[in-house]
Amino acid sequence: MVILTLVLGVFLLVSDFIRSETQIDGVFERNSYGKGGRTEEINVEIQGKEEKIPVEVEIAERQYSPEEVRKMFGRIIRKMEGMILGENVSLDRIEYNMNLLTQIPDEPVEVTWELDRYDVMNIRGELQPDFLNEEGTLVTLNAVLTYSENEEEQALFQCTAQVFPKMPDDETKTKNQIEDAIRKREEESRTSTDLKLPEKISNKDASYYRKMDSRGLVLIMMSVLMGVLLYALEIQNQRKEQENRKQQMILDYPEIVNKMTLFLGAGMTAKRAWRKIAEDYSRQKELWGERYAYEEMKVSCREMDSGIAESESYENFGRRCDVQMYIKFGALLSQNLRKGTKGMTQLLKIESVQAFEERKARAKRLGEEAGTKLLLPMFLMLAVVLVIVIVPAFLSVQI
Repeated sequence: MVILTLVLGVFLLVSDFIRSETQIDGVFERNSYGKGGRTEEINVEIQGKEEKIPVEVEIAERQYSPEEVRKMFGRIIRKMEGMILGENVSLDRIEYNMNLLTQIPDEPVEVTWELDRYDVMNIRGELQPDFLNEEGTLVTLNAVLTYSENEEEQALFQCTAQVFPKMPDDETKTKNQIEDAIRKREEESRTSTDLKLPEKISNKDASYYRKMDSRGLVLIMMSVLMGVLLYALEIQNQRKEQENRKQQMILDYPEIVNKMTLFLGAGMTAKRAWRKIAEDYSRQKELWGERYAYEEMKVSCREMDSGIAESESYENFGRRCDVQMYIKFGALLSQNLRKGTKGMTQLLKIESVQAFEERKARAKRLGEEAGTKLLLPMFLMLAVVLVIVIVPAFLSVQI
């Protein structure tokens, strides 16, 4: 890849050098209208001068000749009626807003409009429904087309539009007829105890039904939403419980390691020390409450009683705790059990010291987090104090 890039760079450098040393005919093609001008950088060599002089040439886009302008105006005027109709079909019946362009697309022509009835239609072609009538209103539109590059070049376009109010569709007509019939029947029967809806509307039989109440659908959607929210809440509670379990086990770790170190230093075997810690927890469980790490130690004792190897029980203990320090603790006991207990007391002492140091650092971090959480209540108390102080002072000034 590096060699290919190097070869390509050399090729382009040589190509550009040859191109810069090749004399050009001094002819540049202009951009057509709408593409804008451009700048060309060239080097000019003057007879008698040794060095070439760099020059930037500004090339404006092409402009139309007077003859081309007249042809352009004619072409636009022929298409003008179709461009301004908008959603309407013909100028003989205008029911929707017209599209009175101020700029012709893809042409250097600006358009200004004049109307003789601004009460019926504004300069943007928007109809004014309040002033329309069923007979229709004639509106004369005059448009002045101006060539953007030369404002003296202009052309005039004129047309007449018959403007009508928008006709309602079949569904709207039917709805209006129904509403009118029901309203008329209601007015006629105001002295009666009941309102009997008309049996025929526009000489057609009419049937009536209660509108469906969507409360069942609302309840279904609410139940689905509640189910999703309860499921999300359950997942959140599980994660919170797992996090609390992990935090509790981390707090208990230094104490467990310290007890193991003391019992092993007193001459107990690892299995006996393990069982001793679990039994002490069982006797004081009502006082301590449930401690997850000790419960897992009790499970390991039952595994040993059921015939599972001691080393495997320690490793299973670490996996069940699913906390890195307990996994390390279980692996340490298992490895030293296979290799012999020589030196294990010293390793546990080192582990105990490190665990207590981590616990102190964690306690410090939790204290800082607690201080941060107290900021909001402190601000609220400050606001209350300010209100208590400022409001009486303000009231005394008013008096």
